[in-house]
Order: sequence, then C-alpha cells, then structure tokens
Amino acid sequence: MDREKEIAYLMQGAYDLHMHAAPSPFHRVLDDYGLLEEAGRAGMAGIMLKSHYESTIARAILANIHCASCTKAYGGLVLNWPVGGLNPYAVENAMKRGCRIVWMPTRDAKNSLCSGNMPGDFFDRSGISILTETGELRAEVLEILRIARKYDAAVATGHISPEEGILLCQEGIRQGNRMVLTHPEFPRTRVDVKTQKQLAALGVYIEKCWYNVAEKECTAQEMADHIRVVGAEHCFMVTDRGQTSREHPVEAMKLFMQTLLDERITEDEIYVMTHTVPRKVLGEL
Repeated sequence: MDREKEIAYLMQGAYDLHMHAAPSPFHRVLDDYGLLEEAGRAGMAGIMLKSHYESTIARAILANIHCASCTKAYGGLVLNWPVGGLNPYAVENAMKRGCRIVWMPTRDAKNSLCSGNMPGDFFDRSGISILTETGELRAEVLEILRIARKYDAAVATGHISPEEGILLCQEGIRQGNRMVLTHPEFPRTRVDVKTQKQLAALGVYIEKCWYNVAEKECTAQEMADHIRVVGAEHCFMVTDRGQTSREHPVEAMKLFMQTLLDERITEDEIYVMTHTVPRKVLGEL
C-alpha cells in the first residue's frame, strides 16, 4: 500500500479529540460546521470541539443535528475564568448535556500565566491553581472529579503545572476517574517521558499533539521516541489545530500520521492511537 492510500485508510474511522473552531474569541480557520464537513469527507468517526472560554456541548449537539456529515462532534468544557474557573456548577451543567471531557484551566492556569499571555489573550487576570496553599488538591477539584465520575466523563490536565498534573492524575486514578495528561511535549506543560510512562502505567491516557511538532516545540523523532517509551496503547493522537495561517485540522492529522510513519511508528500503532484509545477516553470502549 502506498503512503497516500495508507493514510486515507487510517483516517477512516479516526478521532481527533483536540480541535478548535469558530465561533471563538480567537481567529479560527473554520467554523464548527466546516470542520465537521471536512472531517466527514475524510471519513473520520469523531472530533472534539474545544474552546478555551466556553462549553462546546450545545455547539456539538447542533452541529450533529444540522450538519450532514458522517462524523460525530463531541463537546467539552475548559475551566477557565469565563465559566467561573474551578466551578462544579458549570461542570454539572455541562455533564447533564453530554460533556465528554472536562479540562482543568488552560490559558488561565497560574502555571501558564507564569510564562505570560498566549497569543490572542485579551484580558488581565490572576492565575488559577488547583492546589491549596499547603499543596493539596482544592475541594472544588475533588468535587469536579466526583461529578466527572458520576457522568463517566474524562478529566484532562489542561495547562496546569506538571506537579499539579501529576497529583491530579494520581488522585483521579485512585478515585476511579478516566484521566488525560494534556500535551506533555508543550513547553508550558512539559512532562518528562519517564514520568509519562509512570502515569500511563497507572492508567492515565497520554495526549500526543501535532501542534508541538509543527511548532517545533519538540522534534518528530522525540515525539516518536516518547510514543515508543510510553507505549502506543496508552497514547492518543490529536492536532490542536484550527488556528488561522496554519493547515486545517483534518490535513494536520494526515500530516501527523505521515510524520510518525516516517519515524517508523507502525500503521497498527497509529490505528490504536487514532481509533482505539480515543474511544476509551470517550468512554465508548
């Protein structure tokens, strides 16, 4: 099978659980419908609409009703200031309508803001930490874990510090949550591969993100090496694309597949990371 056909085959039934689209306070290359249509033309099974500043559950519901696509849109919630930060009420509301992933703070995380605003940030704010002054998980975080368990949704680390993320993942697994370590190759949230492997051994799903390779935050070889160390059965591939002046998210997934194949990650491993593990994250396997 030639490479183009190999990638077309891998795209059939694939998932990307980290895509950005309009409407958004940041410029996006496609709106929800356009993204869902492009994913459908590629034969993808599902995409996660992610917004830093609002729930995307209602958007996903409407897209699935009104967009003629074979791809299913999923919605999630990021716990930044516009939804009240670490707000259990917002989480419960989102879960009642079908939220599949709740992220800890991203752009508004104290850890992220220690490195300054990210492109497009438009208001000054204090950073959110998930820890008390004595270094324990805040009561709101424990309540959010409880709510996520109640509705069988995944909890992801977002842009909190590696130390916070490790503690959250350990506690979440202890309590029976499905946990995701968000883009550990991203400079603001970097987690060494040894720790990634240790978390994976506990049952944490490790996100592997095209954005980090494309933006030269890690090399393709490093990404492939990390996947080999952690094990493809613990990883899932996402693009984190949707930014203007960048390739469209669906094209980005194809490029990610191509890049990893070039680095001798096997077709079977890519299938696991784009079909099997994402369904486990969503609670469908």
